[in-house]
Amino acid sequence: MRIALAQIITGRDLAGNLALVADYAARAKAGGAELVVFPEATMRAFGNSLLDIAEPLDGPWASRLRSIAAEHRIVIVAGMFTPGTPDDGGKVRNTLLVTGRGIEASYDKIHLFDAFGFAESDTVDAGTVPVTFEFDGVTFGLATCYDIRFPDLFTENADRGAEVNIVCASWGSGPGKAEQWKLLARARALDSTTVVLACGQGDPASQGIEPKGAAPTGVGHSVVVSPLGEVLEELDGAPGLLFTDLDPAAVKEARAKLPVLANRHKF
Repeated sequence: MRIALAQIITGRDLAGNLALVADYAARAKAGGAELVVFPEATMRAFGNSLLDIAEPLDGPWASRLRSIAAEHRIVIVAGMFTPGTPDDGGKVRNTLLVTGRGIEASYDKIHLFDAFGFAESDTVDAGTVPVTFEFDGVTFGLATCYDIRFPDLFTENADRGAEVNIVCASWGSGPGKAEQWKLLARARALDSTTVVLACGQGDPASQGIEPKGAAPTGVGHSVVVSPLGEVLEELDGAPGLLFTDLDPAAVKEARAKLPVLANRHKF
């Protein structure tokens, strides 16, 4: 299965961000991809208001995403914002939508980014449930950005059958942050013996765009990591499209060599 990671830089305009999705989805399909992963906050970049644009999974933004997936007969994974529960104090959910080729799934980010001077929990309500989906005989687990610092989500997805973990991010910049992102992607692959597809927002600085305060707006360096922790493909900070050919047999082979899931003790 050929997969593409679309490292884009989104902004405030929802229609403009959808145009980016349409462009990159077309390019991904032309390159032979059956599934294309977009980053967290594809709907609207952090550093902008979220409550006013949050919409349900059957709203107009998500419906347009579905039409793009249908047009290109491709599965799309992309980050959006959905309304929180009525009693959450007016917050949103940080949601990944998976759509296309008969697949419909969504994941609400569990671990909120309350770190490095940013408080995601001020505006976002945390999800509670891990999510996996199956496509073409392969099971994928979902995770969002700060989730990558928490191994249990990745091993739980593996327990639920995941051979691949998808991480969509808008990673915060700062000293050593890009290195941490890559290190964590490699560690989570080893923890769960899964392929990790880590797709981040591109670095606005690569395009001469100044960051907005403490908002995490991306560092780029989307990576594909093998189940034994090897970086197979990587982008730099600039926007781009990364292709990789997924081999589920590599996961079985890794788990035979390194049976950490079978050997671990749960306390």
